[in-house]
Amino acid sequence: MGLALRVAGALPTAVFLLSALAIGGLAWVVGLATEQLGAATGPKVAGLLNVAFGNAAEVVISLFALRAGLDTLVKASLTGSILGNILLVLGMSMFFGGLKHGEQRFSRTAAGLNASMLTIAVIGLIIPAVFAQSIPAGDTKAVLHLSVGIAIVLVVTYVLSLVFFFRTPTAAGRTVEEAEAPSWSLAHSIAVLAIAAIALTVLSEVLVDAVQPTLKAWHLSEAFVGLIVVPILGNVAEHLIAVQMALRNDMEFSMVVSLGSSLQVALFVAPLMVFASHAFGTPLSLVFTPLEIITVALGVVIVTIIANDGRSNWLEGAQLIAVYLIIALAFWFYP
Repeated sequence: MGLALRVAGALPTAVFLLSALAIGGLAWVVGLATEQLGAATGPKVAGLLNVAFGNAAEVVISLFALRAGLDTLVKASLTGSILGNILLVLGMSMFFGGLKHGEQRFSRTAAGLNASMLTIAVIGLIIPAVFAQSIPAGDTKAVLHLSVGIAIVLVVTYVLSLVFFFRTPTAAGRTVEEAEAPSWSLAHSIAVLAIAAIALTVLSEVLVDAVQPTLKAWHLSEAFVGLIVVPILGNVAEHLIAVQMALRNDMEFSMVVSLGSSLQVALFVAPLMVFASHAFGTPLSLVFTPLEIITVALGVVIVTIIANDGRSNWLEGAQLIAVYLIIALAFWFYP
């Protein structure tokens, strides 16, 4: 329907809305196909597939937005994905899991490692912004060079973290024996994943083309759409899986999903956008706005405090959701 409306020259707002709904559904399909493919090929391949396709929808949308020159949207989507996973997804998991099972427990070691990795990501956001304010105005080359250097460091750090998690069973949450058997064949999983990925690519371009008119019609900022709308659409699979695991009283695996997705965005997707921007001829820096930096930093702080004791309950989940709503309100009124 979204494609038909675009061909028919319908209102951009209608095209945007239907494309957004379709992308959300496709993100869920990609997550389901990835899960089935991983179950059929083994835990190591499953881990690599989660790395490759965990934020596929958001990556594709960001690439098209980057090519269209929507840098503000791209940066906000990176910030929003980190915040959405550590506050909204994890908060909903703790809330619903806590309502059903009361107090839930998870590995303090794994939570601490994830928190330290997120802190590194925050440092990677703060340093470029402070650096840009500390040098003569207009020296963009230095900022861009610094951004590329930090992007390389973040990617290497992320790869090292993957090696550690794959080689340290106690840090990976759920054990291999607990994984469910696949209900799809290998060929079925690959076919669904390929078709969903192609459709996702097409609809992402349609969505990005309709963004600017939709922003004007709804009086929204690029920052709000990037921070709230795009991450929610791109992380549908993580939302469902994390909450489902919490309802099964597997809070540890739920945290691996939510925090792991945030780490992927901060340490891999953000650098990928920097590298891609140079390929497109429109270099992107890692200089974020003060509001974006402070919200991510405070989000990491509250998650670290809550996860420090290795226990969670529904009230702590409600607290994380409350922080997310406060941040969403701030960006709603952001010019």
